[in-house]
Parts: sequence; C-alpha cells; structure tokens
Amino acid sequence: MASNQQTRPGIGELAKDSARDRIGIVMGEAGGRVQIRPISGGTEWDAMPDNVVAPSAREELSARLAMKNGDSRDGL
Repeated sequence: MASNQQTRPGIGELAKDSARDRIGIVMGEAGGRVQIRPISGGTEWDAMPDNVVAPSAREELSARLAMKNGDSRDGL
C-alpha cells in the first residue's frame, strides 16, 4: 500500500526547515535532531525531524542558483 507521507531528505540533499523557513543541506542526525548546513557554508543548525521537508521546486531552484552564484564569485 502506498503512503502519502513524504520522506525526509537524506544526507547531502537539500532540505527545508519549515520552523525557521530556511533551506540547507542535510549533514546528519544526532540526538534526535537533523543537522542542516546553510547552502553557502557556515555553522550547522539543528532542526526537529518533523520540521524537515523537501523544498518546493521553486525553492530548490533558487537554492541551487544561489550555490552556483557563490561558486562563480569564489572562482570555482
């Protein structure tokens, strides 16, 4: 039987913390929380698993564009 529940993004995937309205990359889990790093780098934050969802197509495109723009500024 198919489930209508979304699966939470895995390690290395983009995710949205709906409680903070922030998008980042899932880095792991510890202590019952999901650790997410900002897409531009920086300090990870902890999110409650129930608040971690896949970003919408528009949010994902915006986040990927921001990553590419950061790479071009850094000369990568």
